[in-house]
Amino acid sequence: MKSQPRIFSGIQPSGNLHIGNYLGAIKQWIDLQQTYETIFCVVDLHAITVPQDPDELRRRTIEIAKIYLAAGIDPNRSTLFVQSHVHEHAELGWILNTIARMGDLEKMTQFKDKIGIKVSHLGEIARNWSEDISKTKEDILNEIWNNDSRKIETAGVGLFDYPVLMAADILLYDIAAVPVGDDQVQHVELARTLARRFNKRFGETFIVPEAKVQKEGARIMGLDNPMKKMSKSASSEYNYIALMDDPEAAKKKIMKAVTDSGSEILYADDKPALKNLINIYSLLGALSTEEVVARYAGKGYVDFKRDLAEVVARFLVGFQEKFRAISDDEALRILHDGARKAREMASRKMREVREKVGFVSEMD
Repeated sequence: MKSQPRIFSGIQPSGNLHIGNYLGAIKQWIDLQQTYETIFCVVDLHAITVPQDPDELRRRTIEIAKIYLAAGIDPNRSTLFVQSHVHEHAELGWILNTIARMGDLEKMTQFKDKIGIKVSHLGEIARNWSEDISKTKEDILNEIWNNDSRKIETAGVGLFDYPVLMAADILLYDIAAVPVGDDQVQHVELARTLARRFNKRFGETFIVPEAKVQKEGARIMGLDNPMKKMSKSASSEYNYIALMDDPEAAKKKIMKAVTDSGSEILYADDKPALKNLINIYSLLGALSTEEVVARYAGKGYVDFKRDLAEVVARFLVGFQEKFRAISDDEALRILHDGARKAREMASRKMREVREKVGFVSEMD
């Protein structure tokens, strides 16, 4: 019997998981269990690239596992584990560091976004050009560089380097496809680059994975700013609806969500706020975007948002009931069983990698 191709994905145990995480990632994982061998991870090694409270990290690690299970990840179909429980992730990450290049990582836009820089080296043109005619081009670039270089100098090495660890997560399991939001495609491209580079130097070892991006809902945007992705680290609670939000509070967030000018319910690129809300309605309400628009023909924003608020609240009630039905002990048992399965796969790949690189084998 031919084995199914493998898929891997993971979420960090930090911040409050929200409906953007669910709709952009977890929801599509559920269906993938039917056609792929699925491996899902709580990526705690990635989480510590920024400071974490140890007790909070432990609590959220278990919470993320319970969210996976409540959403529909089936431990009989999928391997679910904690990243730090499989040491091969860190080991392969280090080996890939030896073939990764500074230029590979300097291209990573998420690192720049996370530390708030405009340029990563002096030769790069500033994105926001000043019109202050009292300053020369060189003055402006020097100001930007001096500011950004300070941010780079104080950024953690792990934050800069974590795309290599992400590549290790993927390559360790001979993954065929990686379900990601479109903002993560760049990281899968790095994994592809490192796989090809390793294979060329040491011989065929890694499968070159593909990014699998969900077309609709891949980027659920902030309720307070439709130009930026919904974020669990957003400063305003009105940016996102957390999966553990009180349903009544979630309704209020929907009613306060920004909308575009006009009053007609249209799904159009020039109405990004409305398009985002329609995507949420479509994905949680099991309707196409066309069906949502047709349902509100001749109606205004108030009717639409009031109904969307009810759709969101119903989803949260059902989801939270499933979450509360899963005990911490049950979640830990599933995570430990998953780690055993993951270690079996990972150790086989690492034996091959160590031999290819030239490490002396351990004694049996």
